[in-house]
Amino acid sequence: MKDKRWTLKPANEKHVKQLCDDLHIHPALCRLLAVRGVTEYESAKTFFRPQLDHLHDPFLMKGMKLAVERIHEAVEWHERIMVYGDYDVDGTTSVAVVYSFLSEQYDGEISFYVPHRYHEGYGISKKGIDHAHANGYTLMITLDCGIKSVELINYAQSLGIDVIVCDHHMPDSILPPAYAILNPKQTDCRYPYKELSGCGIGFKLITALAKHWKLPEERVLKYLDLVATSIAADIVPIDGENRVLAYYGIRRVNEEPSLSIKTLKELGNVNRELSISDLVFVIGPRVNAAGRMDDARKAVELFVEKDELKIQELAHQLQSDNTDRKEVDKNITEEALSLIENDDAMQRRKSTVLYKEDWHKGVVGIVASRLIDHYYRPTIILTQSNGKVSGSARSVSGFNIYEALHECRHLLENYGGHFYAAGMTMHPERVQEFSEKFEEVVAKTIPPELLIPEIEIDAEIKLTDIKQPFYNIIKQFEPFGPTNLRPVFLTRNVYDYRGYSKVVKEQHLKFVVHQHGGVVIDGIGFFLGHREDVVCSGKPFDMVYTIDDCEYNGVWKLQVKVIDVRPS
Repeated sequence: MKDKRWTLKPANEKHVKQLCDDLHIHPALCRLLAVRGVTEYESAKTFFRPQLDHLHDPFLMKGMKLAVERIHEAVEWHERIMVYGDYDVDGTTSVAVVYSFLSEQYDGEISFYVPHRYHEGYGISKKGIDHAHANGYTLMITLDCGIKSVELINYAQSLGIDVIVCDHHMPDSILPPAYAILNPKQTDCRYPYKELSGCGIGFKLITALAKHWKLPEERVLKYLDLVATSIAADIVPIDGENRVLAYYGIRRVNEEPSLSIKTLKELGNVNRELSISDLVFVIGPRVNAAGRMDDARKAVELFVEKDELKIQELAHQLQSDNTDRKEVDKNITEEALSLIENDDAMQRRKSTVLYKEDWHKGVVGIVASRLIDHYYRPTIILTQSNGKVSGSARSVSGFNIYEALHECRHLLENYGGHFYAAGMTMHPERVQEFSEKFEEVVAKTIPPELLIPEIEIDAEIKLTDIKQPFYNIIKQFEPFGPTNLRPVFLTRNVYDYRGYSKVVKEQHLKFVVHQHGGVVIDGIGFFLGHREDVVCSGKPFDMVYTIDDCEYNGVWKLQVKVIDVRPS
């Protein structure tokens, strides 16, 4: 296992001092704010007290007026409308939000369509368009997909189907000939916030429609639990507008959850308030499992269903899919690790590209992430489906895997994604050449330090700083996520307290530590059993950690979750 790089995030000391003067809180907390771009009292107030009126006017988004007018026209003329979305959490929540909202306002023919991962693949499919045409649909609203579907949208338009694209993926220089495109990443879109999830863009669309139709605010706000779920699962930044949406979405998840979210929470055996992390690790995998193992349509059906018995039935189907997914994911991960371990040349590479035609397409992204835990480098896992090779790419911190794929585009039939995650398809005979080209691109462009796992540290503190008022303010930094991760602290020169630190369950390290003349604090270091020699040597060591609270015998107390240690 590789040693990790410890990096203290830089902060503008002038801003730290200004915040200390304005807020009168611990300097380390002011540093946390400064590294998150919060520089003075007003921006701190916005950060700690997100308000719904901080959300931007949806009509600032390029194409919004056109999209609203076209949907209004479709409703007026009783056209058939199809809501079309991707098969992951972001796509299925997007479809559920827009479909549910329109169904409440429109008594005409409206349906939803989610492509089958194995029969149709990612994004808009010809099969989906043909289905719309055969059934007389004249308006198609795509969610979390469509920005790259130039030829297919041209095909839809030729059949008399207008397409409104709602997508948050990076556009190419040539845009599809859609009736309207909602994507703040368009270079000429003046919408102030660029990092909405696909469901976030769907939410902005229904917000604009609600304004246009003069509907009460609650008609839109009731979908914030699904918006928050998409933000969490799609790993978009939780800053700016996403912070507001996630803040109020989590509140709704815990105070007024939809029956679908409530049922999934119960199946996940969570008996406390849900956090963003729970949406990522409890709700998200169950929703994603539908599309990974079978048909994602049932995930949308779960979110739009009103009957409690049917919701229970659908949720249990997702639970079963997720159980199957875990087993398949475990087996393929073990097989992939074995391939690397038995190949010296593969171990020396700067990237991982593995291909087996019988691997399950639904879990290749998960397997890629798991391999990065073992071999920290950009990773692509490929399999075969319908005569084509398809796969998922995952990256390491700081390396743009989408750009690396772009350099290999001449070998790909299709590709798309983000900085850290992407997907692609190619012909089987291209796999070897692609693997070599991708390795060449990565080896040429990745700085050596990016191949060493990094722990980014927000601030250095003493153990005596860890007090309840300090922790209470940290709690107000929630919801945590990209660009606002749970704060990581560094404390130097700590000691094992009276030999109480020890390995538990053969792999975790139970900490009981102190600083000279300071407090004693408990903690846990998951999978840090191999660092027992550093902690129990009797010599001082440094540790990086997060702060949490825990209950023991009815008493709540603060503890640390240790991420790494090294000799002082």
